[in-house]
Amino acid sequence: MIALVFLVYALMGAGAGWALHTYAAIELPLAICAGAIVTALIGQVHLFATRSGKSDDLSTRVDALESLQRESAQQMDVVEARTAAIETTVKQELTERRDALVSEMRQLETLIERLSRSFETKLADAEVTGDVAPQDDAVLRRVKDALQDGRVDLHLQPIVSLPQRRVSFYEGFTRLRDPDGSLILPADFLDAARRANLLGVLDNMMLYRSVEVVRRLAARDRRVGVFCNVSSHSLEDPHFFPFFLNHMEQNRDLAGALIFEIRASRFEHRSRQMREAMERLTALGFRFSIDHAESIDIDLPRLQDAGIRFVKFNGGDLIDQLRDPFGPRPNSSADRKIAGEEVAAVCSRYGVTLIAEKIEEEVSVVEVLEYGIPYGQGHIFGAPRPIKSSLMEETAPPAELVRMLTSRAS
Repeated sequence: MIALVFLVYALMGAGAGWALHTYAAIELPLAICAGAIVTALIGQVHLFATRSGKSDDLSTRVDALESLQRESAQQMDVVEARTAAIETTVKQELTERRDALVSEMRQLETLIERLSRSFETKLADAEVTGDVAPQDDAVLRRVKDALQDGRVDLHLQPIVSLPQRRVSFYEGFTRLRDPDGSLILPADFLDAARRANLLGVLDNMMLYRSVEVVRRLAARDRRVGVFCNVSSHSLEDPHFFPFFLNHMEQNRDLAGALIFEIRASRFEHRSRQMREAMERLTALGFRFSIDHAESIDIDLPRLQDAGIRFVKFNGGDLIDQLRDPFGPRPNSSADRKIAGEEVAAVCSRYGVTLIAEKIEEEVSVVEVLEYGIPYGQGHIFGAPRPIKSSLMEETAPPAELVRMLTSRAS
């Protein structure tokens, strides 16, 4: 096709040259040159027209591409907006579900505490009258059977450092199981165990399991300590404390990772036997913690001398006291009124670390951080969970230990 067009243009140039030679009497060489020039000009015009058409087509395509790009960008904006809306909705639903779960757990804890107080009242009445209800006998049988069969479990709840929220400790909780696997509520078995003089058995069995758990954590190079609840009865019991102390002497290498926890009310009214027991454990290098502390006006020198290294407060109550400029403050060597933001630092000078427990909401975490509380505990950081079944079997007390302890209690 191109050759044919070029031939037509050449013929037109030749015709123009012939016309100039014939009619204008121009010499033949000049006429040939003029024909060639005419041919070239016509070809240039053709090429220009062709390129102009292609340029228009390319411009049209570029415009179409730009339009498509704008449409794609608009669609992407719509997709991003919808994604953001979905993400916000999902986060809101997760927050609502978590808050609902925390609220349910808080209600359950409140119910358990009320049941515990109710049982303590019933126990006091029973001690006065000497009467024991038939249903209490049934609970005692369940507790004794669980102890004899080794159905004593360890549940762990994390205690995290703030603000990193890295697990630094666990608190161990004792749980008893019926043969069918159902749990016996602490409000039930603690009351029954106290009446049957079985608290020492519980503490020693749980102590054995806690020691084994700590040893396995240490073997995995995990620098995590475990708070082990110990009743004042165990520290005062002349039958069970010697075994308790002997077990600790054999495991004194774990003194840095095992912390014994007692109630603040028991510590304030501790007997001479309890004080001596704490001193012997402290001499082995073990530390103590008191929980359920109600007022921040703690005697720091006294706690330091007694080996108390941790004090737990209800997070909400602690913040209320620290926020009040006229509120209670720790007893220390400071000769001025301590500001709320300084309390945690003053306590640390005496080797006492504050832990805010029962933290259930993010807003509480922010408030705790404002006052420099170094550790937090609560369902927002993790609920008490049973240790793995494999670890439960590995850390179970030996059968001969269970028989020895239960025989001493009977």
